[in-house]
Amino acid sequence: MEPTIQGLSEEEAEARRERGLGNEVRFRTTRTYLQILRHNAFTFINIVLFSIGIILILMGKFGDALVTAGLVLLNVVVGVYQEGRAKRKLEQIALLTRPKATVLRNGQERALDPSEIVLGDVLVARPGDQIVVDGQVSGEGRMEVDESLLSGESERIPKQNGDAVYSGSFCVTGSAFYVAQKVGADNYINQLTAGVRAYRQTKTPLQKDIDWIIRVMVLVVTPVGILLGISFAIQQLPPVEWVLIAAVLVALVPQGLFFMTTVAYAMGVVRVAGRGALIQQINAVESISHVNLLCLDKTGTLTTNRIQLQAMQPLGEFSTGDHSELKKILGDFAASTPGGNRTTEAILEAFGGQPISAEEVVPFSSEWKWSALRWQTPERQGAYILGAPEVLLTRDGASHDLENQIKVLTKQGLRVLLFAHHAGQITQKDDNSEPSLPVDLQPLALLSLREELQPQAQETIEHFSELGIELKLISGDNPDTVAALSRQVGFASDLRCVSGFDLEGKNDAELKSIGEETAIFGRISPQQKEKLVQLFRDKGRYIAMIGDGINDILALKKADVGVAMQSGSQATRGVADIVLLDDAFAALPVAFREGQRIVKGMEDVVRLLLTRTIYVLLLVITTQLMGVAFPVTPKHNSILALLTVGIPILALAAWARPGAPPKSVMGSTSHFVMPAAVTISVVALAVYVFYLGISGSVEVARTGLTTITVLCGLLLIPFVEPPTAWWVGGDEFSGDWRPTLLAAGMLGGFALVMALPVLRSFFELVPLGGWDYLVLGAVAAVWALLQRWIWRTQLFERLIRR
Repeated sequence: MEPTIQGLSEEEAEARRERGLGNEVRFRTTRTYLQILRHNAFTFINIVLFSIGIILILMGKFGDALVTAGLVLLNVVVGVYQEGRAKRKLEQIALLTRPKATVLRNGQERALDPSEIVLGDVLVARPGDQIVVDGQVSGEGRMEVDESLLSGESERIPKQNGDAVYSGSFCVTGSAFYVAQKVGADNYINQLTAGVRAYRQTKTPLQKDIDWIIRVMVLVVTPVGILLGISFAIQQLPPVEWVLIAAVLVALVPQGLFFMTTVAYAMGVVRVAGRGALIQQINAVESISHVNLLCLDKTGTLTTNRIQLQAMQPLGEFSTGDHSELKKILGDFAASTPGGNRTTEAILEAFGGQPISAEEVVPFSSEWKWSALRWQTPERQGAYILGAPEVLLTRDGASHDLENQIKVLTKQGLRVLLFAHHAGQITQKDDNSEPSLPVDLQPLALLSLREELQPQAQETIEHFSELGIELKLISGDNPDTVAALSRQVGFASDLRCVSGFDLEGKNDAELKSIGEETAIFGRISPQQKEKLVQLFRDKGRYIAMIGDGINDILALKKADVGVAMQSGSQATRGVADIVLLDDAFAALPVAFREGQRIVKGMEDVVRLLLTRTIYVLLLVITTQLMGVAFPVTPKHNSILALLTVGIPILALAAWARPGAPPKSVMGSTSHFVMPAAVTISVVALAVYVFYLGISGSVEVARTGLTTITVLCGLLLIPFVEPPTAWWVGGDEFSGDWRPTLLAAGMLGGFALVMALPVLRSFFELVPLGGWDYLVLGAVAAVWALLQRWIWRTQLFERLIRR
């Protein structure tokens, strides 16, 4: 597109910026620090516990207030720190993928950050470019834009001189200038998405499981609290006792699951970013682990974005004699094509060329798979068309020799294009308002282009096969070319290959059947890509779609996880959940394993948190049914939570190892949680009643109960991550000794609390005799042996099996 508009001068732009007419909107890829703090601190459970802490302070119970709110504050600090760390890392990396704006200043094109745009700037939009400010098309250019991110409708909308364009849309075909009329907060996209733009996401399977667990625990704890409140009212307990007991009950809701999910995501996002992938939706780092079907576009995924012209085969009138004129026509065609693309760049590199003003222009589209120019000069008369041979030759057919030439080239993995001529005009439209090919094209040349394979493509494909992920290659290129390249990177040679032309007119049932049996699809339109992804999802598959061009956007938005290349179009990066920095295809298996690590780590977290929650709840219920004193205080609960759950779950999340994610975290952990919670509550209740009976002291009984629950809780840790085969029962063998050593360290911490009078007094514990500790240790050891036998024999499952 030849610039005939000069745009603003640098001096004019600077003057407007000083008057406050700049596009000054803070760029965010994540939540603000205030949003992070609010999300972590001001949950319903936190607010209740903070309120109880304030009441306890007013009642003079400063120690109880500290432990009631202390763990909450610790959770908030760790959560804010981890997510803030991830935010800083992501925003540093996101600057690499932020959309750029091409602006005319002093008649010259400049690539600027969108924040440098001012009111009245003239911008250039080409295929794949995002419209970054609201404006109006100016000049003779024409383009079609996709406003689906604003309206939800995928139809392309033509834009020409005088038409309005809106930020958040993107150019699909053609090119045009547009003048910035609204900047900053006045842009339509900013008004439309204010308050929800920064943190909008679909819940993952793990998040859904965590939500369900929290809801169930709230439904269980609430009626228990109401019944206990009625009981205490009848018993006329002092108000301070009510508040202390309320603090224990509220803390039973395992809100730490929300906290740990955020922490695990933040740690995963930072780790993946260091390996070449930018996670734009924080929960996508988990979503990728559930993927069992990966759909790839060829260009930019298996191949780089570099294309070289391999050969030119003259046809027709140019088949004999000097070919210099044909090369000049091709070079001028490439130089005159508005917007350009990698194909025209390769032709320009091979032949050179000068731009010539065209009477008519049909920009390339992945839907009709051809582009055209019509010149009306003394040297150039008529229309020249460049596109897919099978599209251009359908009107008049092709000779047998030409078809054979095309097959030979495509089976070598080359991209083949036909260059043709037509003496007339090309402006006729079909019923869908799309340009129609003339019926009497004259072939001039076959062009074969070679694409460079990604260096680690074959290794990455093998990784996906090892992970059990099925691959489907969906491309707009010739099926034979796609199949040849797929074999070069490790796809099986006998995989079925289907052309998009063969899918036209098929109903959903036929498409499902073809889709399941086919691994390689060629000449697929954007709508067909979207349709295939939707059909795969309807079959219960969890889909990731990788692409780099605007023809991939519909499919990326339809997939469970959308992955874009950094070198891809701005619009593609804008809708993707994950962006592969430096086009690092090999980073995707790393992200997949990181997602698995998160889910496996959260399984361990759920095991420990739920076990503790349920056995404390069972102790509360059984002791109240027996009519004895309430078994735990906030201080006892805090040391139990800190040593057996609080610190260990942070370590387990950090040390988690990859593994196949379960269909349901609750289903995969119930085998561990229920038997352990029931047996611990039975043992703890027996110890509590025993000490209450022989000593008559609630303080001694509570100390005995705290000691046995700490011992059993710490013994759960090596059962969660078995360091040797002996510990295998509730979970799979890991061979990792770090959790066991951590449990030993936590036991040392509890011993320190019991040994130091100031700590023992603070946590309302009393010293026990040496024999008491030996007996309680022996009881915990017997419990561990019994629990191991219960898990290994699946006793609970057999008891409840119908």
